[in-house]
Amino acid sequence: MSARPAAGRSDTALRVHRAAARVVLAILTAIYAWLVAWITLRAAPYGSDIGSALDRLLAWFAERESTAWITFDRVEFGANVAMFVPLGVIAVLWFGVRGWWAAPIIGALASAAIEALQAVLIDTRVADVRDLVANTLGSVVGMSLMLLLAFLLSPPHPRRPSATS
Repeated sequence: MSARPAAGRSDTALRVHRAAARVVLAILTAIYAWLVAWITLRAAPYGSDIGSALDRLLAWFAERESTAWITFDRVEFGANVAMFVPLGVIAVLWFGVRGWWAAPIIGALASAAIEALQAVLIDTRVADVRDLVANTLGSVVGMSLMLLLAFLLSPPHPRRPSATS
């Protein structure tokens, strides 16, 4: 009889823990969505101070043969990939490892929405298919990292005896 209440307490504790984790995940998701909207739906993605520093850095790279390949287009593409890596992580946290396929779909849909809003509402921004590709790629990278982590942290499965043994 004493084992039953202990199981009930652990079930309740697990439900509370999961509910708290969902609340924290919801808050982190909202913060991430706000940050992405703030970056992508403003008249300019960054101020003139960052723009001039970036121009100087890219000019410095261009002067050197070993880093001349680092161009604005490549930095922008990489930044778009990096911006959507958390989306892939968050999607796997929401939908689980078996729902991995949601990450690229959500990444593509969110990116398409951003590009459409930029095209329709913001004269100073340019909607670009490369951004859609980079953002979706970022969500796939985040998803892949989570799947790799899940694989590495999962307990090993016992080997099944072969039919010939």
